[in-house]
Amino acid sequence: MSSQHKRPWDGLITSADKAAYATAGFGGQSGLGKRPALLIIDMQYRTTGTKPVPLQEAMKEFATSCGEAAWDAASRIKPILSMFREKGWPVLYPHVAPKKPYDKGRLTEKVPTMMGIPPKGYDFFADLAPQPNDILVPKRHPSAFFGTSLASDLINLEADTLVIVGCTTSGCVRASVVDGFSYNYHIVVPEDCVYDRGTVAHAVNLFDMSEKYAHVLPSGELLQLLADMPARVSE
Repeated sequence: MSSQHKRPWDGLITSADKAAYATAGFGGQSGLGKRPALLIIDMQYRTTGTKPVPLQEAMKEFATSCGEAAWDAASRIKPILSMFREKGWPVLYPHVAPKKPYDKGRLTEKVPTMMGIPPKGYDFFADLAPQPNDILVPKRHPSAFFGTSLASDLINLEADTLVIVGCTTSGCVRASVVDGFSYNYHIVVPEDCVYDRGTVAHAVNLFDMSEKYAHVLPSGELLQLLADMPARVSE
């Protein structure tokens, strides 16, 4: 990565903090494996809104929307998704299914607006919507792994690398990154393909994931790395 590239956390993380992480030995890169899978997390209208508008306006439609940040990320996810489809690599969609009364728990106690999302909010963002061969992974909790079929699906796919995009950086993305890392996957997060409703939370969590759990890099650099990898061999 070019030393001139501006990182999302530049200007927020102090030089003293960076030095402490470096002294502790954090910040290394594990790179990519040989069999990538793409996880598109919670790319639904409840987080994107139905049109690209500023955050406060977007939240009038869906209280949980992240506004224009979601649409900016979506535009950068599209070429990554296209490459995965062209190369025959698996695409999985961890997503929140419509909430039922029995879904009430600690999260909805903390964030009660999650129980009042209109049905349209659970539809997938059209430009990145699943195709018939993609795998849907409904979830009730932040991590895409917790209480879902994801670990089993990835074993069946023989994946060794997870490219994780979607939202929110500080919530479901981070939880899934940590769990995926704990399962010993190579974790890759294209920094401009994840989003959050809070700019500071977005930047600080990207920094921490980059230092500890994931290879965090711009989507353009990831596309170059993926382009050099062989396509999946059909069985």
